[in-house]
Amino acid sequence: MFLTQTVPRQREIIEVVLRNGWDYMRSLLTGGKTDEPQLPTPAVLKNILVDLGPVYVKLGQLLSTRPDLLSAAYIEELSTLQDEVPPVPWSEVEVVIRKQLKGPLEETFRIVNHFPVAAGSIAQTHRATLHDGREVALKVQRPGIDTTIAQDIALIQGIADLVARTDFGQTYDIKSTAEEFTKALEAELDFTREAGYTDQLRRNLSQSRWYDPTQIVVAEIYWHLTTQKLLVMQWLDGVPLLSADLSINDNGQDLITKRKAVTTLLFRVFFQQLYIDGFFHADPHPGNLFYLTDGRVALLDCGMVGRLDPRTQQILTEMLLAIVDLDAQRCAQLTLQLSDSAQPVILSRLENDYERMLRKYYNVSLTEINFSQIIYEILQIARNNKIRLPSNMGLYAKTLANLEGVARTFNPEVNLFDEIKPLITDLFGRQLLGDSPLRSLLRTALDIKSLSLQSPRQIELLLDRVTSETLQWNLSLRGLDGVRRTMDDAANRLSFSILVGSLIMGAAIISNRATTSQLSYLSSVLFAAASLLGLWLIISILRSGRLR
Repeated sequence: MFLTQTVPRQREIIEVVLRNGWDYMRSLLTGGKTDEPQLPTPAVLKNILVDLGPVYVKLGQLLSTRPDLLSAAYIEELSTLQDEVPPVPWSEVEVVIRKQLKGPLEETFRIVNHFPVAAGSIAQTHRATLHDGREVALKVQRPGIDTTIAQDIALIQGIADLVARTDFGQTYDIKSTAEEFTKALEAELDFTREAGYTDQLRRNLSQSRWYDPTQIVVAEIYWHLTTQKLLVMQWLDGVPLLSADLSINDNGQDLITKRKAVTTLLFRVFFQQLYIDGFFHADPHPGNLFYLTDGRVALLDCGMVGRLDPRTQQILTEMLLAIVDLDAQRCAQLTLQLSDSAQPVILSRLENDYERMLRKYYNVSLTEINFSQIIYEILQIARNNKIRLPSNMGLYAKTLANLEGVARTFNPEVNLFDEIKPLITDLFGRQLLGDSPLRSLLRTALDIKSLSLQSPRQIELLLDRVTSETLQWNLSLRGLDGVRRTMDDAANRLSFSILVGSLIMGAAIISNRATTSQLSYLSSVLFAAASLLGLWLIISILRSGRLR
């Protein structure tokens, strides 16, 4: 059905692919296999997605968060995708705003700037002033974008259904990836979700023992004006962090100290999101990190967020320690713990892959190690070993990569190990003792008391079973079913051979001593039965193919 409904769009996609990637298409048509499709080069793929429009730019941005699916070259190229497009004229935007407001536009806002401060594929942002003087940002959904997205989503799902029938689609679970993308895209059309994410992030960051919460800002949401297509939030005066002039706020600190303070703040803010809160801003690229005029740092655009459950947080914390220790065996074990597939994995091969990867860091100073690059390489090794990891691992890796990239660009003198060492130490302390050490100590004491009371009785029962010979051992060894069946077959054939031999011998004895016609008849019957059983035995052996 989707193929007939989207024929014009299909024609446009084919034209774009041929225009940008004719060499790729020619090689695919002449030498490619239908069940083993190969992607075009990273640059060609990026050009195709840009020409196809905003929905496919969003698809590229999503794929840039999946290093478990794509190699580092594709991740790096797709990470540069920006969905900036020409702005929609104010006359069209005004219609959308008036439909979303409960009252007249003039009674809600005193001033609205008709020229957008930013324009993206889904929405564009205008600056406005409420009648009480508060400055706000209006994020307005582009007119008609929901219809365009619905058509492209139907087409993407249809293509994913076709690709899912190939070995490639099954190996990389293309259908689930398409479903994940379409859900993320549909969620972006509902600005109330982004508003909820923004509120939750602001609440989470409002308290911490790692940093001063007053130094980090997340915009306040004006819920009485916010709808699915209009997001109204606090206006924050500032500039992107990498273009900030830190000398504006002269508080007696030199520029090096200021830069160090900002990078320390960012690391601690994001480490709290990742390893304590389990809810994190998943797109900290330079445009979403602002340096405000009052010297504080702001996080913008909370449309893309990630979540980590406590078990995953603990595994990832141990993974950081394994990376610092260059422990390949532990990295392999933790990767398998993260895996959400039951497909068998050759552990020795996985450990060898990690050993080769980590070996190049043996003589490198910890201050020079690129942690996000190592995490990308870990996900790449998992992909090569066909280990399917949860999709949030891609968001986690991309968040760390963006954060580390911004930190190194903003402050080239940053010592990454010094920044994360006290945080990892505190994280392990939290995991061992919890937020309340006294409560954890009391709980442990109760567990030890319970164990001490139960142990003598359990030991007594064990000894009683051993001495009374009632102890039973249940062993489960893999691969024994085949051995058992083979032994059963061999025993059955041996029994049939003995039976056939016995019938032949019995028939021969009766035949030699036969004095009546009845005994001769019995001898013939026994010979016939022995011949049939022997023939059946020979046929079964030949059919099994195990003559030798």
